[in-house]
Amino acid sequence: MPIKNAAKKALRQSFRRQKINASYERKIKSLIKEARTLVAQKKAKEAKNLLPDIYQILDKAAKVGTIKKNNASRRKSRITKLISKEM
Repeated sequence: MPIKNAAKKALRQSFRRQKINASYERKIKSLIKEARTLVAQKKAKEAKNLLPDIYQILDKAAKVGTIKKNNASRRKSRITKLISKEM
């Protein structure tokens, strides 16, 4: 356990950031998984309706530093390509 006050605060901050980052990761994974299952079920129209939500959460996660900018861009590109290929 940390002894100094600064170390205690750093520990609190890291736990708080860990929770925030985990929530973004869960949202990203669930939305992309939902879009992939819709494409697999030949429901590309509904999957296309999810794209704005996916873009929004990926951009926000990149903005706050959960994932890197290029990672968000790559994920958006791949999911868009997958959905547009099925239409």
